[in-house]
Amino acid sequence: PSLRFAPSKGNFYLYGGPRFAFNQNKEFTYQQGINPDYPNQVAPADVISDFSDVEKTIISMQVGMGYDMQLSKSTSKTQLVLSPFVAFHPYFGQNPRSIETWNLTTVRAGAVLKIGSGHRITPEEVIVKIPEVTFLVTSPVNVPGDLRVTETFPLRNYIYFDENSTDISKRYVLLNKDQVKDFKEDQVEVFKPNTKLAGRSKREMTVYYNILNILGDRMGKNPNSTIVLVGSSENGSAEGKLMATSVQKYLVDVFAINASRIAIEGRSKPKLPEEQIGGTRELVLLREGDRRVSVESSSPALLMEFQSGPDAPLKPVQINAVQVAPVASYVTFKVDGADEAFSTWQMEITDENGVVQNYGPYTKEEVSIPGTTILGTKPEGDYKVKMIGTNKTGEIVTKESTTHIVAWTPSKVEEGMRFSILYEFDDANAIAMYNKYLSEVVAPKIPANAKVIIHGYTDVIGEEDYNQTLSVKRATDVKDTLQNSVAKLGTTGVTFEMNGLGENENTAPFGNNLPEERAYNRTVIIDVVPQK
Repeated sequence: PSLRFAPSKGNFYLYGGPRFAFNQNKEFTYQQGINPDYPNQVAPADVISDFSDVEKTIISMQVGMGYDMQLSKSTSKTQLVLSPFVAFHPYFGQNPRSIETWNLTTVRAGAVLKIGSGHRITPEEVIVKIPEVTFLVTSPVNVPGDLRVTETFPLRNYIYFDENSTDISKRYVLLNKDQVKDFKEDQVEVFKPNTKLAGRSKREMTVYYNILNILGDRMGKNPNSTIVLVGSSENGSAEGKLMATSVQKYLVDVFAINASRIAIEGRSKPKLPEEQIGGTRELVLLREGDRRVSVESSSPALLMEFQSGPDAPLKPVQINAVQVAPVASYVTFKVDGADEAFSTWQMEITDENGVVQNYGPYTKEEVSIPGTTILGTKPEGDYKVKMIGTNKTGEIVTKESTTHIVAWTPSKVEEGMRFSILYEFDDANAIAMYNKYLSEVVAPKIPANAKVIIHGYTDVIGEEDYNQTLSVKRATDVKDTLQNSVAKLGTTGVTFEMNGLGENENTAPFGNNLPEERAYNRTVIIDVVPQK
């Protein structure tokens, strides 16, 4: 007997087990010849006898390997399988006599013909109910308008440091003394960072990566202003203080800020940490966000309107930006029921010339793609869209639709406004800090009959459903505050559109690879669009 083991799904197998031997005959014959020098000699008679002390039963072991070769059809009642094999029988346990140490060690090769017979089994029919899905393609008209946006961009007061380094990261724009005279806050695009930036957030992140230069420029223009640099490192407060010292040294050496105006502190964790006690998930990303130098100030010249105290945000930067395609201009593909029906789904998008583009696979029910990604250089076009879903049983389900896509084009007249507020990690209560800013700075700038579009976002840390709910709460709080403020001001005809977009990376305003990008994704963006 042996135990068979197949290491893969193929026909190759290994086997091993005990080997039993039963003695059937212990007789021997002893023959003697004659001496060649005496050819006439008569040979002695043969001696026939039995070996003494012969074991009746021998127990040992065997190991081997083989390969099954199917000789008959799988549907045939009689099955024939030829199995070539090789086996090793060690000497262990194979001593045939109890008074001696004879042993037999063998390697054997051969083939086994296996014959079997069976009957056909008709499987019980199981009816699997496939959930119904609907496929909807929404392509905005995207008629070129006359709107361009002036953005009030918040300046995140954190400088993030690379792991195991106390030097300012090369992602930040660092000037030399001779360049300071040419630096202007409203022209930061002159000094671009070395980091590769996504198009949608390129201008905004260029502003952020100039934070040290903006801070140095503002302190130079406001000689009474002071700051506190609080460095935080998981390696301890001493390293955190070295990180803060690097920032202080840059401001002193390059912008000639008196060192007495810049206090420094070191901590093992920031005052508002991302990593929480007892947390076990996504610790790498959370610790990247906690390895930073926070800029604190009580000087009004450096702070956002109506803010004070060490936790107050820095004054935002005005960006007169040429607008990039907004989320609302994207083509949306929605497969209702995909979560339940499909393991994955993808799309084939075919233009009028038969050129096919493939997108996916996706696992979410809704996907948004910029129209220009599909159109390329064409201003517009007609497309056939085939949704190909793979359901939980492996079957393919297809749905088809058609759509007309128009490329979004930048506007020409500068009228719109954009504002943003930032949240700390897993925070939905920044509204308390920004309440006065929203009611006394943003609301008065909303003209009659304007459309106010409010989008809430989160970073990718945490559960998707939780982040979706969090983004809705953030956006709802901002909408409620602005609605109440506009009503109190007596501004009429203002309409509000609000969406929480969660962590959806197709619609996120920034990337999620770096801690500063994730920090800026924890936001609510407010677009004020005048209506004619």
